Amino acid sequence: MRRTTLAGAGICLALVLPGAALAEVEYRAAVLRVDAPGPMPISRLDLPPEDLGFAGGALGTADNATTGGFLGQTFTTETVIATPETAEAEMRRLIEAGIPYIVTLADAGMTVRLADVARDLAGEEALVVNAASTDDRLRGAECRANMLHVAPSDAMLADALAQYLVWKRWTDWFLIEGSHPEDQALAQAYRRAAEKFGARIVEERVYEDTGGARRTDSGHVQVQAQMPVFTQRAADHHVVVAADHSGVFADWLPYHTWDARPVTGSAGLVPQTWHPAHEAWGATQFQSRFEKQNNRPARDEDYQVWTALRVLGEAATRTQGGDFAAVREFILSPDFDLAAFKGQKLTFRDWDGQLRQPVLLTADRVVASVSPQEEFLHQVSQLDTLGIDRPETECTK
Repeated sequence: MRRTTLAGAGICLALVLPGAALAEVEYRAAVLRVDAPGPMPISRLDLPPEDLGFAGGALGTADNATTGGFLGQTFTTETVIATPETAEAEMRRLIEAGIPYIVTLADAGMTVRLADVARDLAGEEALVVNAASTDDRLRGAECRANMLHVAPSDAMLADALAQYLVWKRWTDWFLIEGSHPEDQALAQAYRRAAEKFGARIVEERVYEDTGGARRTDSGHVQVQAQMPVFTQRAADHHVVVAADHSGVFADWLPYHTWDARPVTGSAGLVPQTWHPAHEAWGATQFQSRFEKQNNRPARDEDYQVWTALRVLGEAATRTQGGDFAAVREFILSPDFDLAAFKGQKLTFRDWDGQLRQPVLLTADRVVASVSPQEEFLHQVSQLDTLGIDRPETECTK
């Protein structure tokens, strides 16, 4: 599916005044979403909407037009749904069509492949912005010079939760990880966070995905019944930390653990980019506009795509002229920052292309806290207490 969103004062004027000239400068972007087959989520409440990510992109394009229109700027965003089999061909088509700014919603492996296609075809004349994958490898050994990340990394999410738990003095963790590679990568991020902030993992267990748990009522009952037995006789702990990127078991942990302990990580108290209950720093305005436009709350992917397109809009406003090389250079420069309803200006790390940002700690219908916590300081930016800092990076782009 392909769809193009057009926004800009020049277009609006042309519709009202037939003799008016179109905007002088056009900025072209695309959102490429790769829908891979997979099992159903545990809850029907987690079923992805058809416009997941694209809704945030439409709002971002409209917001760019609000300020860009005064400068004679027009913004267009093409939205594309691809499969793992068609994604690279779609990326080639977008690059060959002269679209230099492409936001991706894909898993880690596919995100790297798409960035490589863009690099091979356009070199530094195209920029890929990862708005979905949290895998630390994309900011480390698999980083790319033509790729930025507005999605937080696993390390950022784990550090955000770890700071809060340590502040609460809940420092003894029972870590439960899933059996899939992405679960194991997330578990490693929690191990790193525990060591970094002085927590202690007193016991670890692996929940094996045998299939069926998310597909049938009987599977749900089976997992639910397993949890008390699976978690019994654990070493004394303050909290359970679940590493379940695959969404197999974590949602069944709250109220089903053997011991009466809080559940955190992939269920319970969850580190997230965005949440429908977030209202601070003007976020209510964003929530209201998004909900009015789409008749649903914004999800992480929506906010991340919105952020990615606002990065382009902010750079266009500051550089003007429409030269993509200038836009790219400004985005990567120390002069770039973005206001995004999180109480601080967001900037990119020059060593791995990751967007610095606060992380919300959410519990059901509320935002329980926001990290970084005040007690954790940094010599450059407090936001760099979250994730992989410059001395730790494995990125050699």
